[in-house]
Amino acid sequence: MLAQIISYALVLHSVVPVRSAPSEGAEQETQLLFGETCVVTEEVPSWYKITNDYDGQVGWVDSQMVLKISEEEYQKYLATDRSAVVYVPMSVAYSFDADQTIPLTAASHLSNYKVREMPDGSRLGTFEVLGRRYTIDPSTVWEHPKELNCENFREVVMPFLNIPYLWGGKNCMGLDCSGFAGVVLNIFGKSLLRNAREQATQGKEVKRLKDAQCGDLVFFNHVSKSPEYTNITHVGIILEPGKLIHCSGRVKIETITEDGIISSVTGNKTHDIAVIKRF
Repeated sequence: MLAQIISYALVLHSVVPVRSAPSEGAEQETQLLFGETCVVTEEVPSWYKITNDYDGQVGWVDSQMVLKISEEEYQKYLATDRSAVVYVPMSVAYSFDADQTIPLTAASHLSNYKVREMPDGSRLGTFEVLGRRYTIDPSTVWEHPKELNCENFREVVMPFLNIPYLWGGKNCMGLDCSGFAGVVLNIFGKSLLRNAREQATQGKEVKRLKDAQCGDLVFFNHVSKSPEYTNITHVGIILEPGKLIHCSGRVKIETITEDGIISSVTGNKTHDIAVIKRF
């Protein structure tokens, strides 16, 4: 049975933790990024239970960390052009209304984005969120998602190297494996569910590793090459033939063979391949 929607909310902070229970001490399950929307299905003092519109993840957020909006504002915002996206690990926007800067992490989408040519020959990115005006360096933004080819893929993922692992993380200060995969593919306009086991149910299967190409997701388990997806615990992204970029301890590049991931430290296999998917 679907939970009843009681209100709507918009994220205007850089990153908002989503927790397993209405408590600051509860486990962080995921994060909301600037510009994301969610529906509120339950309210308790200081907390909202939400469902993220982007990936369907359910959890609890501090009510002060999201902006409650009307259904009319919610529908108006969803109807705006939000194809512009921050494609570098971190950018900085300036809010005219608050007269202060706000860091924006990769995969933050910008509504009503335009680029203005300034009198001195420079360029300035502008965007607007329900009447709130911002500026941003246009060199950090793709106005529309680009083709997921090897050149563009490497431009996006290489700056993420050595970002540390953080359970539930979706930003440049900390990522988990599925958060990394989701952020990267989001930049290219692809929508993924939140967790590796869920993501493995999406996309088109690639039967053999030798047929995989950059940008394909490889899902792993620690048990066996099960045809089922129930044992999946990890995901990485093909960088080039025989090389995988993934977040395990940190974002790093390691060797991948038909047997699985080969540790760059020990030389031992760490994960078995379960399935390869193309998006």
